[in-house]
Amino acid sequence: MDALLSILNGNGLIAGLVASLVGAVVLYVKGRSDGAAKAENKSLKDKLASKEEQLEMHREASAAEREAAGMSDEAARKEAMKWARR
Repeated sequence: MDALLSILNGNGLIAGLVASLVGAVVLYVKGRSDGAAKAENKSLKDKLASKEEQLEMHREASAAEREAAGMSDEAARKEAMKWARR
């Protein structure tokens, strides 16, 4: 082990190659972790947008239900005929 360390310390070329290799590995690992974080962030943004859309649809449905509850049978039938398949 001491012989290996003395060779690395004594020869600048080998030390430079080892340092470059270590740097390349560190950059690769950091890039992979940054990519994973970016993908998770995108996934969370998509989930948030989906939940916001569901909430808005629920609000619209609730408003329509309140409006329909106040209609007479004839008015509700007329409204339903607009949307019914013929």
